[in-house]
Amino acid sequence: MNIMSDVKNAPQTPGVEPVWDQNRPDWDEKGARGISGELRGISGADWFLYAAIAAVSLGIGIVNALSAAQDAAWRGGAYDLRTPLFWEISSILMIILVAPVLFVAVRRINHASRWPVRLALAGAAIVVFSSLHIAGMVGLRKLVMVLVGSSYDFHLSVATVIYEFRKDVITCLLIGGALWLIDNRREGLRAKSAAAAGPATGPHMVWLRDGAARIRIEPRDILWISSAGNYVEYSLADGITRLVRGTLTSEEARLAKFNVVRVHRTRLVNLSRVTGLKAGANGDFELTLDTGQAVTGSRRYRGALNSIEQLTGLQPR
Repeated sequence: MNIMSDVKNAPQTPGVEPVWDQNRPDWDEKGARGISGELRGISGADWFLYAAIAAVSLGIGIVNALSAAQDAAWRGGAYDLRTPLFWEISSILMIILVAPVLFVAVRRINHASRWPVRLALAGAAIVVFSSLHIAGMVGLRKLVMVLVGSSYDFHLSVATVIYEFRKDVITCLLIGGALWLIDNRREGLRAKSAAAAGPATGPHMVWLRDGAARIRIEPRDILWISSAGNYVEYSLADGITRLVRGTLTSEEARLAKFNVVRVHRTRLVNLSRVTGLKAGANGDFELTLDTGQAVTGSRRYRGALNSIEQLTGLQPR
């Protein structure tokens, strides 16, 4: 089993996970509180953003309802706020409930390295979002109208679906675009923090737990660290690999002071071992280590290039 399939000239590493762990997805971060399973899009600070989206959506719905009631009055009809407000709130409520689809989609898009894959994910997310929004909105309206002794007709047709779908496209672009910009800003700030940490000021050693034993390694000996299910694998300069239970996120925080930074969703690299830097046309980049091995970095973590350039003086070729 080659755990780091995109590290060139790296020694082949046998499968070392327990049998029960070999088929687990290689998520490199602990499951966060919030929406679990595949809906990992909302967690931690994202709940604040989710609440902001809900508040803005409700505000827009109320303003639209007031405008519709006023327009009807200006056309000679009665000023009736209840009906347009119900139409708007039923739609906004479903947008809020379905918004996690966009959170998940943005995370998936950021993890994808090729534009065709990103575009396909974006298109699929818009279709899923719109389908759930329209179906939920119509179902909610029918239910409420039945409860009050009336009925609701969506006038299902191609023209009606297109009318609703094009509005959903704009909604997806606004919410998804905001999430994408915020995510990239977070990554840039994380990279700057790692660069500002500078060289280690504490003990120049790293302790790894190997079962009941502890092993000390020198930070300089670390080449890269990759995720492997519920474990992380240390690849060392002497060709030895150490597998320890943990997450890549915790190791990233622990080793930032040694200039070990994340360059991929599943990988950290020791900048002190980097001797070459090459940027690809698609935004990915390749780092050459002093051992002659090349490690690929993802465009998702392109902000790490700033740290690499500041700490090593290398410029991308």
